[in-house]
Amino acid sequence: MTSESRNIEIPADETGRQPVRRGTAWTLAVLTAIFTVAFIDRQILNLLVDPIKGSLGITDVDFSLLQGLAFMASYVALSPMFGWLADRTNRRNLLAGAVTVWSLCTILCGLSQDYSTLFMARIGIGAAEACVTPAAWSMLADLYERKRLSRALSIFLIGPYIGTGLAMILGGFLLGLGDDIRALVPIFSGLADWQIVFIAVGLPGIMLGPITLALREPARGESSNGPPTAAIPLREAFAFLWQARSFFVLFFLGMTAIILVLYSVPAWMPAVLIRSLGADPATVGLQYGIVALCAGTGGVLFGPVLGRFLAARGTNFPEVRVPIISAGGLVIAGALLAFLPSYEVGLLAAGIATFFFGLPQAMAATALQVAAPPAMRGLVASIYTFIAGVIGLVLAPTLVAFLTDHVFRNPADVDSSLAIVCCTSAIIALFLTIAAARNYRPLTED
Repeated sequence: MTSESRNIEIPADETGRQPVRRGTAWTLAVLTAIFTVAFIDRQILNLLVDPIKGSLGITDVDFSLLQGLAFMASYVALSPMFGWLADRTNRRNLLAGAVTVWSLCTILCGLSQDYSTLFMARIGIGAAEACVTPAAWSMLADLYERKRLSRALSIFLIGPYIGTGLAMILGGFLLGLGDDIRALVPIFSGLADWQIVFIAVGLPGIMLGPITLALREPARGESSNGPPTAAIPLREAFAFLWQARSFFVLFFLGMTAIILVLYSVPAWMPAVLIRSLGADPATVGLQYGIVALCAGTGGVLFGPVLGRFLAARGTNFPEVRVPIISAGGLVIAGALLAFLPSYEVGLLAAGIATFFFGLPQAMAATALQVAAPPAMRGLVASIYTFIAGVIGLVLAPTLVAFLTDHVFRNPADVDSSLAIVCCTSAIIALFLTIAAARNYRPLTED
């Protein structure tokens, strides 16, 4: 597990360019589509807060458990298992099975007639989606050498923002077509608008399963142009992580604080715009969806650009500097969320927050994949997902709901609850990412 085994470069061809391996662009496109569909199925729930509450007779805290606990319980529990499997088995096959399972569970959400069935379907979505990060990150790190990895990961990581944006846009569009859909498709006649939305967004993922099976499974360590890397025993892997805990633990927690903002804003910003600023759900779905799509995608794609800009000006290890900049920007965005005089300012604040929590994602993923030996990349990604899931998925929706229900005691004050959670998380992230960056160099030196 030496640094040399992680950083060997593929020889350039006679033109001086790195050779492009067969199927890398297509694999990246399919993996990005999988991640996009995952977030459509995950985030569509956030637009349907009030329709589901009215239909099932539940509270904000009950709903927050659908957003957080129901999804997180299986997502977090199975992340380490999928990390272990991603380092030992065929990652392509894992992803093909996973996308099929969570898409079927999304359709089941639409067929749910009570809270418990909807809760169980969300558990199924979380269980299957736990596969995506460890398997996809590991595949991309084997397909792309270090200099191209951050760009590939930035493309892959626009999936959540495209998915979140499309969830809002498609959801808002479909909510307005409920009567027409019931008239055209008789089997939907007994379903509410929100149920039709779930079924419609679950269908595309079913088609992605067979497409995923056509991908090429890369060899372990392929991007280093060396022989395939054997799996590392778990005891040795955890010994490595313990030895390097001054970076990994601080960086995991710092990025998790940023991810807490990432989950809080999409979970409750639609409710802020609807309850506190008086917009209707269909309008919010379309307009907030466009903002989330553009700002999130822009942030993720700009992360590697900012990294190259910093590197060109002599900044060492920009992959751990960009998260620091992101945390600083989120402090400002969180403060702005506390003062929303109009719907337009609310959309602006949402856009700023979305840009800054998207900014570090590709660079952080690059830092973790570079710092980890090739045979541990799935494990490291799954541990990161586990920690982010426990804190982000559980606390993000529920903290905001708790402050709204039990501190402010007014549903219209959800904007203040969201501002407090986001600003506090961003300040914590700022301190932790600064501390982690100081301990990154020894893991990447040749």
